Amino acid sequence: MSDESQYDDIRAGVKRLCDQFPGAYWRDKDEQRSYPVEFVEALTAAGYLSVMIPEVYGGAGLPLGAACAILEEIHRSGCNGGACHAQMYTMGTLLRHGSEAQKQRYLPEVASGALRLQAFGVTEPNSGTDTTRIRTHAVQDGDDYVVNGQKIWISRAEHSDLLVLLVRTTPREDCAKRSDGMSVLLVDMRTAVGRGLTIKPIKTMMNHGATELFFDDLRVPMANRIGEEGKGFRYILDGMNAERILIAAECIGDAKYFIEAAAKYASGREVFGAPIAKNQGVQFPIARAHIQAEAAAGMVSRAVSLFEAGESCGSEANMAKLLASEASWAAGDTCIQTFGGAGFATDYDIERKFRETRLYQVAPISTNLILSHVATHDLGMPKSF
Repeated sequence: MSDESQYDDIRAGVKRLCDQFPGAYWRDKDEQRSYPVEFVEALTAAGYLSVMIPEVYGGAGLPLGAACAILEEIHRSGCNGGACHAQMYTMGTLLRHGSEAQKQRYLPEVASGALRLQAFGVTEPNSGTDTTRIRTHAVQDGDDYVVNGQKIWISRAEHSDLLVLLVRTTPREDCAKRSDGMSVLLVDMRTAVGRGLTIKPIKTMMNHGATELFFDDLRVPMANRIGEEGKGFRYILDGMNAERILIAAECIGDAKYFIEAAAKYASGREVFGAPIAKNQGVQFPIARAHIQAEAAAGMVSRAVSLFEAGESCGSEANMAKLLASEASWAAGDTCIQTFGGAGFATDYDIERKFRETRLYQVAPISTNLILSHVATHDLGMPKSF
């Protein structure tokens, strides 16, 4: 069994909070394609979104495992952490590489909820996951950078005050290494929208707040650059392991939601005079989904342990994300099969959760790229690109 005794007080508190936001709340948000403001505000007020911000800046100063427990319980309770999970890991770029002045200015307000740091601008239409080929660029002009370009699949941009933005400050062809020449800017979207930044929503199969961003001579103060110019790619990579582990924890929560729902429904649903859970054709797939989820949870725990110890965990983070996303998808498929036609009815919430969890085999990194990473880094096979 996965260790649910860790952070049991936090888990219990998250469950109590989530009980205030039942399926009807999420169905309404899904139908209206609206942001769950009330849910995010409740999480913020309870201190859950600032759990990894150090106490000196107003957070709880807890490790990654605590954040994983929070997100797992959110998803296990039928809610969706995708509306706010970025605040847990995006601030890491600022915390690890920002100046003390930047940290003092922004982190306390992020911790209190006065500012939302939910948006992370990396992906572009013509580069995809080949981040070194991004075209959004920033040119110095006096005390500012002038930014031009385009980003796509940027979640929560309409609901965030700050954006961590990766740009090219030196053309790729002028760099010794293709990963050089990129810089990270912290954009205040409260003043940027309409003054060089345009946000265009993208309608998708789930309510995830996806957007496209357009930059037209947007001026960003040089004081808002995080770290050294040209070193931004490394800064972004630093946060990716945490992101993948946290999302893997969400998937474990989804898997448990599906498994528990399927087991309960099957035990109460009678056909031919007996509960369908009595039939091995129904019982065995649910048991298999449980086993698969427990195995994935073990890999998530391993990745968390390595991350918290400050050890290399790139492969473990990737494997945790792959195994957990596939476990949640398999559990969701089993749950729908168990519910039969009822699984497609919105009132049961299964179809909504099914759509939401499918995302994580694509984002924040696709399954195939994880396989490529493991093949080349762990097994020593040649790169395919």
